[in-house]
Amino acid sequence: MLVEQTMEKLVAMKLSGMAEALRRWMDQPKEKQLTPTDIVGLLVDAEWCLREERKLTARLRNARFRQEACVEDIDYQHPRGLQKALVQDLAACRWVEAHQNVIVTGKTGVGKSFIACALGQKACREGYSVVYRRASRLLDELAQARGDGTLFQLLRRLPGLAEHAEELSVQA
Repeated sequence: MLVEQTMEKLVAMKLSGMAEALRRWMDQPKEKQLTPTDIVGLLVDAEWCLREERKLTARLRNARFRQEACVEDIDYQHPRGLQKALVQDLAACRWVEAHQNVIVTGKTGVGKSFIACALGQKACREGYSVVYRRASRLLDELAQARGDGTLFQLLRRLPGLAEHAEELSVQA
């Protein structure tokens, strides 16, 4: 079978990761021969990685984070009462597995949004869907949904809203 036809079929079957990996493999000089099993393994791995990357990108886009932040970039040197052990525990995402929420509180300008975005981004990297909202916006959305009769649909998109919430307090 011709390679170009194979590429077209892979793309038609929505296996573009495999098609790209096959194209790259064909363009590389072959120093050692791979077995058919090795080649299939490389192609499947490339497709899996592409799909995981797309899912992560979609989760991050749908979360609508206010800023790009990651847990590794949190500054613990600034005196604001932030406990590194607690943040690292939250970064492990056990609170997500337990169907809990995290509420970040503190004075203006101490980095609450950054911490919330960092924890949410970490949860996205772990494969969880995240909804990021500031409290005022969330309350506005809930009031509007109640008024137009879509409250039930909104609550389904915000799982665990009424469940226990773990509080992370940030002080100046």
